[in-house]
Order: sequence, then C-alpha cells, then structure tokens
Amino acid sequence: MKEPLIFDLSSPGRRACSLPAFDAPAKPLTELVPQDCLRQHDAELPEVSEIDVVRHVTRLSQLNFSVDTHFYPLGSCTMKYNPKINDRIASLPGFANVHPYQPASTTQGVLAAFDLLEQTFCAITGMDAFTLQPAAGAHGELTGLLLIRAYHTARGNPRRKVIVPDSAHGTNPSSAHLAGYQVVTVPSNKQGEVDIEKFREVLDEEVAAVMLTNPSTHGVFETHILEIAAMAHKAGALLYYDGANLNALVGLARPGDMGFDVVHLNVHKTFGTPHGGGGPGAGPVGVKKSLEPFLPTPRIARNAANGALSWSYDRPQTIGKMRTFHGSTGILIRALTYILAHGAEGLRRVSEVAIINANYIKKKLKDLYDDPFPQACMHETVLSAKLQKKQGSSARDIAKRLLDFGFHAPTIYFPMTVPEALMIEPTETESRETLNRFISAMRQIAEEIAHNPETLHNAPFTMPVTRVDEVKAARELDVNFVKRNV
Repeated sequence: MKEPLIFDLSSPGRRACSLPAFDAPAKPLTELVPQDCLRQHDAELPEVSEIDVVRHVTRLSQLNFSVDTHFYPLGSCTMKYNPKINDRIASLPGFANVHPYQPASTTQGVLAAFDLLEQTFCAITGMDAFTLQPAAGAHGELTGLLLIRAYHTARGNPRRKVIVPDSAHGTNPSSAHLAGYQVVTVPSNKQGEVDIEKFREVLDEEVAAVMLTNPSTHGVFETHILEIAAMAHKAGALLYYDGANLNALVGLARPGDMGFDVVHLNVHKTFGTPHGGGGPGAGPVGVKKSLEPFLPTPRIARNAANGALSWSYDRPQTIGKMRTFHGSTGILIRALTYILAHGAEGLRRVSEVAIINANYIKKKLKDLYDDPFPQACMHETVLSAKLQKKQGSSARDIAKRLLDFGFHAPTIYFPMTVPEALMIEPTETESRETLNRFISAMRQIAEEIAHNPETLHNAPFTMPVTRVDEVKAARELDVNFVKRNV
C-alpha cells in the first residue's frame, strides 16, 4: 500500500472542525501575547477534514508489523500474542481509575492484586520477596544490582566487579557499569555455555555478582548452572538472573532452585503484556531473604489485627525509591490476569510449546543455514547466515526479504558471538501452519541467495519504503517536511 503524506491530502480551506465565533472582548493581540511570541507567518499545516485524518492514520497503522497482525519472531524479546482478556481486566474502573495518592483504605483491591502478584512471582521463581516498582527489564537490572551493592556494603565490602558472560542479555554490561561496577567478560565454550575454566580464572573476592541469562542468548540451557552457583557463593558473590528468557522455564524450573539470589522479570516476555519500550512497562525484581531488607520502598504490609493492606515506608536499609509511586498498575494487572487465566498447568504448557516450536524451526532450517550450537535449543534458536554471506548476501538481506513474505524479521547480528546471527524465537502462541509458512519463506530465501544473491540487496520489494541507508538515516535524521511546488 502506498500512502501519501498528510500534506499531499491537503486542500486549501478544508477544516477538520468548526469553532464557535470568538466572543472575547476585542483587544489587540499584542496585549494578550508578547510580540516576540507571535508568528510572522501562518503555520504550514495540512488542511484536511476529520475523515481524511482518521483514514490516513488508520492506513498508516495497518502498515505496522505487530504481534496482532504478523508473525513476530524477534529473538530474546519474546514478542508473543497479548490476550485481550488482559486488557479487559486492566480496564476495570477499580484498576484503571485508581489514583496513587488515594488512601490505602480505598485501594484495598489493587493492593490485594499486587500482594497476590508478588506471592505468585515468588512461587514461579523460587524467590522470597518481590518489588513491583521497576518500569522495565533494564530498570529491573539496575534495581537488582543496587540491591547487591547495598548487601555487600552492609557486610563491609561493596566489591568492585561483576562477571557478565558473552552470552548474557545485551543490557547486562550497561546496567553493571551504571551501578558502578567493573565488567568482567567470560567467553563461551563450543556448546554456547559459560566456559567454566575461564569463569574460574576471573572469579575472585572482588566479584560482587555474576549476571546470567538462562537459557542464554545462545538459546541453550546452562547445564553447569549448579556448579557456577556454588563457585560464585563460595567466593562470596551473588548470582543474578536476567529474566529475559524465563518463557522457557516457567513451570519447568525455578531460578531460585538453581542458586540465583536476585531475579528480574520482563513481564512482556513471559506473561503476555505489551512491550514497555523502557516504560511504561514493568520489570519486577525478586530476591532471596538475605536481600529483602534492601528492597525499594514502599512495601506492601498487612495489618495483623484486621488484615488490611497498606504501604510501609519503615525500612531503614532500603535502597530507596526506584520510581514514582508503586509500579505500572495496568501492566502488572495484565500480568496477573495472564497467570491466573493459565494456571500452573497452563504456564508449564506455555514453556513446553515454546521449546517445541523453536526446535521445530531449528530442525527444518539447519540444512540450509549454519547451526552453531547443534544440541537441542530452548525457546529460541540461533542460526547463522555464514553460508549465505559467502554466496553474496547477508543476515540483513534475509531480514529485509522476509518483510515481503509478511513476516517481521528475527533478531540479526545478536548474539555477537555468532557471525551473521539469525536469532529466532517463535514463542508458544504461533500455530504449526504459521511456523511452516515462515520455514517455507526462509527456505525460499536461501534458494534465491544461492541462485541470484544480488536480488536480495534491494529487498524489500513490496513495502512502501524499500532499502534505506540506515547509517545515514541514524546520523543525519531529518524529519522536516518541505512543501513541494505542484
């Protein structure tokens, strides 16, 4: 679909609204607005009717790739379908219209929902306490690292280092640096797991924490996780779990049982909420009992006499607030709805199907695309376009060409440990028919590259905008509209 600019729909004198006659006392405009704030010329705005605006915006929205319109196999970000029941429950007046300054006596329902959600997260992850404050996954990472710093500081040694494997989630090093730590990178072995011997070499008494994504961004489970946890704890370090890939574990395994001390959850990845884009999202953080005193304030407290819930600020060791008020209520209620709607067995099935779907894609494509980690994957598979690169095309070409087939591209060039990486996460919400169409498209693209790789350099061919110079666009962003003479 080719959609014109809103200015191209403009017609002189056309208006989208009718305003009543101006009936204020007649005064020179300069008495109301300072001269230097007045326009010298009319603003060059499009002159369109209301229906023109509505149709234009609607058509533009239909050009977007989204989880509601397309298969969205974005590795690591877990872009899965958001059940509409979540939206319906979150829009109930008792949730949607609540104000954070209301007395606790008037918000008992919201507090009860938050309290239940914290308990549920504890049960799912094996943690002892949770805070719902963080506004996104990376914000949760920072919160967790500040909790770790407070824990070590209270013990007399804040420590200086955080170990981050090269297979960790991409924001881990940035969060550790922002928390004031020196980042120490550990390489992976040939199976895509943490190299235990290299890990042993860098683990010392200055290490405050080890940050792990399990399954890692290689799409594989860390089979030596218990050994890693034991080694870290023996050195006095804490183990931090990045919840980016929890969608592979819910109901099957718990980070707390693996030895993790701190966990953050990306609720959009695991519990079917909208992607927060850095906020307003949610990145709840759970901790073992030894770190509970340091959690952000306020905390939910229950009156022992009458069972009433309230917010408690009496926490002398807290790291303080991580954001205004108490968390993203609408997102958190959606997550609770998702959990309750599935139940324990349903959540376990979510993980199982996500793993099955990823391995199905891996099996169907590994003959045409390089498979760097040949063992069974978890909920996402990492393939490589190394062969296609030798034939004259790249992972970026493949990603662009997929748009012509109606599929959003998978993550490309990440993890950076895999050349020409194609990181594919089908999630549990896609049918076998959809997966087969995606597999067919990937196989056709591989055939196109084998016979005419130059063709893909101009893909996509069916989108309103084809290939752009991404480097130039990023460095020389220009969104001004220049009126054309017709």
